[in-house]
Amino acid sequence: MAADNSNLKNVIAVGSGKGGVGKSTVAVNLALALHQEGSKVGLLDADIYGPSIPIMMGLQGQKPKFNDTGKIIPLEAHGIKTMSIGFIADDNQAIIWRGPMIHKILDEFLSKVEWGDLDYLIVDLPPGTGDAQLSLSQLIPLTGAVVVTTPQEVALVDVKRAVEMFRKVKIPLLGVVENMDSDIFGSGGGEKAASLWQVPFLGAIPLVADIRKSGDSGTPIVVSDSTSVVSKTFREVAHNLSRIIPESNSFKINKS
Repeated sequence: MAADNSNLKNVIAVGSGKGGVGKSTVAVNLALALHQEGSKVGLLDADIYGPSIPIMMGLQGQKPKFNDTGKIIPLEAHGIKTMSIGFIADDNQAIIWRGPMIHKILDEFLSKVEWGDLDYLIVDLPPGTGDAQLSLSQLIPLTGAVVVTTPQEVALVDVKRAVEMFRKVKIPLLGVVENMDSDIFGSGGGEKAASLWQVPFLGAIPLVADIRKSGDSGTPIVVSDSTSVVSKTFREVAHNLSRIIPESNSFKINKS
C-alpha cells in the first residue's frame, strides 16, 4: 500500500451505548461547529450498517473520485471533507459484513483516502460496542471518544456500556454529550452519567424539530440556522471539546 502523507492532528470517535440517541446528528454538527471555529475538519462515516452522513451532508447519490496516485478524494460539503460507505454501497443494498471485512474497509478509509492536513477527523461509529470500535482502536491512534446519550435515567446503563468499552480498548474519554434535552425526555441524565463515570460533560443539546428537518434536507442546523439556540449549543460543545484536547496532538498516517 502506498504511503499517505495525511496529517491528522486529532481523530475523535463519536459513539453511543445504543442506537436512536442522535449520535450521527451530533457528529455532523460537531464537525461543522469545529469548522466554524476555523479548524480544518474531516468526517468519516464508520456506521457501516446504517450510514446516514451522505443524506445529512447533502451528498446522497454522489461518488468519490480518485487522484493520480490512486487515492480516494473525499467528497466535500459545507467545508467538511467527508467519506462514507454510503458513497460506495447501493442505497438498497443490505450490508452484512463480519469483523475482518469491517476492519478492511475502515483501514482503506483511513489509509487510502486523501484527507490532507486536518485539525480534526470526526469518526461517526455504529451504535453499541462491536467490530468497528475495536478495529478503529487498532488501526489509528485516537485522540479520544465522545459518548452521546439521552437525558433519561435509563441512559445511565448505556453510557456505562460505552464508557467501559472505550476504556477497555484504551481510548481516552473526552466527554459526554446529552442529546434531546427537553420536557418530553427530561434533562440532566447525561450530566449525571458524566459525573458518575468521571468523564467531562460537554453540553446538552435541546430537542427541536428543526434539527431533524435540517438533517433530512442535507443542510445541518449549524449551517442552516447558525444563530439558533441549538447551533450556539453545538458551538459551545465544540469549544469545550477543543479546550480538553492537547494542542500538541499530531500524527501522520504512513502505511505501506
